[in-house]
Amino acid sequence: MTTMLSTPNTPGVPGASGAELVRPSRKSGARNVLSALAATWRRLPGTAKTGVIILVVFILIGIIGPFLIPYNPGTTTPLQSAAPSGSHLLGTTQTGQDVFSQMLVGIRLTLELAFWVGVIATALSVVVGVSAAFLGGVWDEALSLVTNIFLVLPALPLLVLLLGFLNGTSAGQGQLPVILVLAGLGWPWGARVIRAQALTIRSRDFIAAARETGERSWRVIGFEIIPNMVSLIAASFVNTVLYAVGASVALAFVGLTDPNSFSLGTILYWAQLGSAVQNSWWWWYVPPGVAVALLGSALVLFNTGIDELSNPRLRDARRSTKVAGRRVWPTDPTPVLGAAAGHGGLAGFARSFSRKSLIDEKAGDFS
Repeated sequence: MTTMLSTPNTPGVPGASGAELVRPSRKSGARNVLSALAATWRRLPGTAKTGVIILVVFILIGIIGPFLIPYNPGTTTPLQSAAPSGSHLLGTTQTGQDVFSQMLVGIRLTLELAFWVGVIATALSVVVGVSAAFLGGVWDEALSLVTNIFLVLPALPLLVLLLGFLNGTSAGQGQLPVILVLAGLGWPWGARVIRAQALTIRSRDFIAAARETGERSWRVIGFEIIPNMVSLIAASFVNTVLYAVGASVALAFVGLTDPNSFSLGTILYWAQLGSAVQNSWWWWYVPPGVAVALLGSALVLFNTGIDELSNPRLRDARRSTKVAGRRVWPTDPTPVLGAAAGHGGLAGFARSFSRKSLIDEKAGDFS
């Protein structure tokens, strides 16, 4: 006897089971995400795309690099101060350590430090800035006072003092002290900007409507205010990461961080102590210096792209208008007196400020 197994059909769709309908929805969701990412990528300016590509390369190196190191970065060998070769792609240090292995580990440590500084400092900026703007009154004054105190503190002497003190204790080992000190001094700038934007959003009608419907404060902040500041928060995060990269490399270069770690700044520190510049051992200091420069440039380009993507005025500045077969850019200067020829008196002077005078001038240049 044969038993027929039937699957429940969906009403209105003959022969379609529930499992068959779930799969297309998941695929369509993935397609929607990919299409949204592709649309965002197309809208990015060329500078931002360049920054993203460089950042992705550094992130991939930071993820897989430590698993591909040919030597232990701290192991010394008899081959000292050797130029780049097949066995040592970036040469060796004064004590015979492989520079290429140190670079792969150093990129990862520098990215880790910068990422955690950016996360902690941006979280503090969002909490302080949004809370001050939304609560107002005494809370706004108190939080603004704390922010202003941190802003006027001399950051560099305080960094040197704190890290110099921590280096003499067991707590100064590793990157955690540097992360905490940089994050503790890097949040006030973002908090001021986020507070100003949150004050603008708080006065809008949809926030008043959410309050009138009885929404709780945490829900208004989390679902109404913060989602409208995503681009600003992202720009603040990228700025903080850039600040963390530069500050950590500078502090390591002057010997205020753990010298036993192999960050990019520590490599430059040991190259300085080993007189690499005086001895023309370029392979010891040029690769980490170029890596720091490329990483900083990528963050700047990416941050510029975020600003341009979120600011309509900057987006429109990249668009030109075609008039009579000629391209006119919004950033083109408007002549003041040059186009007044043929239009005498006050009327000619007033016309020189118009966009039509610029178009006529361009048409005359091409004729």
